[in-house]
Amino acid sequence: MPFDYTSAGGATIDAVVDRTIADGNELIREVVELSGDRTFSNTMRPLEEMAVLTSHAYGRGPFLGNVSTDSEVRDTARAAEERLTKWQVDIEFRQDLYNAVKEFSATNEAHRLEPQQKRFLDFTMRDFRRAGHELGERDRSELKELQGRMVELSVAFSKNLAEYEDYLIVTAIDLDGLPDGYADHLEPGEQEGTFKVSMDYPDVVPFMESAIRRDLREELTFKFNSQAVEANRPVLEEAIQIRERIATIFEHASWAHHGMEVKMAKRPEAVLAFYEGLIPPLSAKGSNELKAMTDLLHRDGHPGELQAWDFRYYDTVLRKERYGVDPNKVSQYFPLEQVIDGMFAITGEVFGLTYRRLEMTKAWHEDVLLYEVRDSSTDDLIAHFFADLFPREGKYTHAAAFPLVPGHRMSSGGYEAPVSAIVANFTKPTKEKPSLLTHNEVVTLFHEFGHILHMSLTKADFVRFSGANTEWDFVEAPSQIMENWCWDAGVLGRFARHYETGVEIPEDLVRQLVAARNLNVALTTLRQISFGWLDMGMHGPRDDRDLDAILSESQAITLLPPHEGTFFPSSFGHLMSGYDAGYYGYLWSEVFGDDMFSKFAEAGVTSPEVGRSYRETVLEPNGSKDASELLRAFLGREPSSEAFLRKLGIDRLP
Repeated sequence: MPFDYTSAGGATIDAVVDRTIADGNELIREVVELSGDRTFSNTMRPLEEMAVLTSHAYGRGPFLGNVSTDSEVRDTARAAEERLTKWQVDIEFRQDLYNAVKEFSATNEAHRLEPQQKRFLDFTMRDFRRAGHELGERDRSELKELQGRMVELSVAFSKNLAEYEDYLIVTAIDLDGLPDGYADHLEPGEQEGTFKVSMDYPDVVPFMESAIRRDLREELTFKFNSQAVEANRPVLEEAIQIRERIATIFEHASWAHHGMEVKMAKRPEAVLAFYEGLIPPLSAKGSNELKAMTDLLHRDGHPGELQAWDFRYYDTVLRKERYGVDPNKVSQYFPLEQVIDGMFAITGEVFGLTYRRLEMTKAWHEDVLLYEVRDSSTDDLIAHFFADLFPREGKYTHAAAFPLVPGHRMSSGGYEAPVSAIVANFTKPTKEKPSLLTHNEVVTLFHEFGHILHMSLTKADFVRFSGANTEWDFVEAPSQIMENWCWDAGVLGRFARHYETGVEIPEDLVRQLVAARNLNVALTTLRQISFGWLDMGMHGPRDDRDLDAILSESQAITLLPPHEGTFFPSSFGHLMSGYDAGYYGYLWSEVFGDDMFSKFAEAGVTSPEVGRSYRETVLEPNGSKDASELLRAFLGREPSSEAFLRKLGIDRLP
């Protein structure tokens, strides 16, 4: 069973991290003080055991900084995360440990290792090289100091965002256009008859999609895009400077060049070329999409350009008028529990899995659910995962999947089943109504569950290659592919039922929903490109790092005017959580996700035969092989962008 989180508090978090560091230091001491011949067992195996210790410690301690209801526990967890991460950074800088592994790498045994063992050794040596062990002592010392500071900045950025609070005060009249029941989950304002629209997605997204008051949509957008700006802008600026300095130490042209040498794309020039090939045809297509919404804006008596706070609203209007798709009415067919059951039924059929909800969760909050995953053919336990799906104060504000225990081969020969958590912020149910998901939220749920499957189905021997530990620009592919099932009429028809009547979603509504999939696809994709362009502007090859100029440049890609006075990167957590010089991976991975789904489309989207192949060739090996090798093994050919471009309405890239 997973860890008992009901017993976790500030003292236990500190204790588990302190014990992990102490036990880890003892493992290192045994490696560096070894007097006999070096073997994989006495040199590399302790490093794997140390990785197991630290991953367990993260899942039982620092992870709670994202989900605990107690602000003191969150603070303790974040401080523990900083301490644990700094210790891990220090390990990479230890010259004696590097010498020990280097000594083993020169042995005859090292040249006869099994493939995963050889990969583990190679990646460990690569880590040491990237920690500066081929540099001079002065550079290594500076690099260590810079890496430690980066840990501090990352924790601070996350803390500032999690603790930031702002809201829009509205009255019942101001909610004209919002679905019935929207106000039920809003906190009351200080004055009687008022409500607080918070910065949480279940509050923001419906408001931006349906609120008739344009001025209030503008005000909410301003607040949303200004979160934690005073605290986080200087944090981000310092982080960018440090990354640039690290790249200089390694004589790399930019931080992106440094970071991408271990990713699929290899060089930022490949990403920029990818973007530059997409932008012209998408801009031409997007101009027509923009005109259609601008016409609606003018029809409503608002002269001038379509603004950022208009996009979701008029996208919704178009879906209703062109396709008869009202997101609020569609959501009545997607009660959360029903969607989860449908997702389990489909993925169970396709990938040969059985899910069971466990009553004794021993989780960090009463709303959290716990599930076990078993192999349908053998009934063997594969994994556990938690589902923490509703917003609350201090909780992680987006949607993500977190590894709590990575699957790996234990020294005893057995396999430790992985444990993970999906954390999201869907509308919480009330006494009168269940949690109803918009179709976009259904897509989000399937996307994040793709990460859960990637973590759960692993058969990698080492923590280093377990779950989502693949090249960073491939890690989104197993989640991107999952989104495709949400746009298949046959799939939706299997679980979409009206929450009150139980009536199946009408076939014509499903057809209209699917037909509306590519509505404003160019503008939506350009927005995604703008995020990656912003990231590359901050970290890629260029002569200046003027953040306002970079932000303006990236926003121009969206074809929408900039929102003056805002600085949304202050709440763009990806820039400080591992996606720096890597945000392009979302779109890059989408190419591979669409390509892999084309195999399902050819054989039938719920084909168990293709599902078994995908599970065995992509989800189980994880990072134990290069992503390009996994793709070729599953596809039976070289990867292609054809399916991705076809979805965007583009024939080919220049």
